[in-house]
Amino acid sequence: MTTRPTPLGVGCLVVAVVLVVGAAVAGIGLLRDRGLTAPVAGERCVATAGGRSVALSLEQARLTGIIVGLSVRRGLAPRAASIAMATVYQETGIRNLDYGDRDSVGLFQQRPSQGWGTPSQLQDPYYATGEFYDALVEVDGWESGDINDVAQAVQRSGYPEAYRDHEADGRVLASVLTGQSPASFSCLDRQDEGGDAEALAASLTKTFGKVGPRVEGPVVTVEAKNDALAWAYAHHAVANASTAGVVEVQAQGRLWRTSDQDLPEWTEAPSPAPRARTVTITVR
Repeated sequence: MTTRPTPLGVGCLVVAVVLVVGAAVAGIGLLRDRGLTAPVAGERCVATAGGRSVALSLEQARLTGIIVGLSVRRGLAPRAASIAMATVYQETGIRNLDYGDRDSVGLFQQRPSQGWGTPSQLQDPYYATGEFYDALVEVDGWESGDINDVAQAVQRSGYPEAYRDHEADGRVLASVLTGQSPASFSCLDRQDEGGDAEALAASLTKTFGKVGPRVEGPVVTVEAKNDALAWAYAHHAVANASTAGVVEVQAQGRLWRTSDQDLPEWTEAPSPAPRARTVTITVR
């Protein structure tokens, strides 16, 4: 037998819902205040290495591709990217902000008044990341020192131990996007906008240097000098799926194909590329 809810019962239910929603909003706000990000659902990218997975939004993935890719271009050890990612996780939650504490702006919350660059320069992810790596390599023992302490030596934050909270996730993203962990990055992108092969080729060149991507219609191919670079290029392409309309990536006998239902998995390619280190990327 069903019963009609009383006004008191309805009122209690409304109050409960408001409290739950309020707590959720407050929780997300707290995460943002601490430089963290809320869990990513729906459209997302996931990096997996060493038994640990890290979820990113599509925009976070694009920015991560730049940050990690520039370490590859400079010939730095993957540890440099781990430090950079732990830093941007703490400073902005991997967001390119136009505001911050005092005059801080950008991914790394660098301050124009401290000589990092102009506000517009620091909101350019390529410039800001380059400035971070320039400062990083000047830190004595950065290659082997404690990640948190090295990051703090660069940033001089008022929260000197905060970078430690993000070391594990930073290591995963560095391992995957530098190509040390093959076939370990995927994105679920439900957008259906047109592809831009030229834009993708330009992104590869701007990020990794003179890698010589070739564009033939909707297909971009790039030759890698070693296995790690092949996977760095392949994962970078996936990270740009939403901005360049990437629908398929093939590298070293493995195939990634976009889906609008579930997070795609890398599978065995039906017809491997003629050269083992050729990365083939197809856009819409």
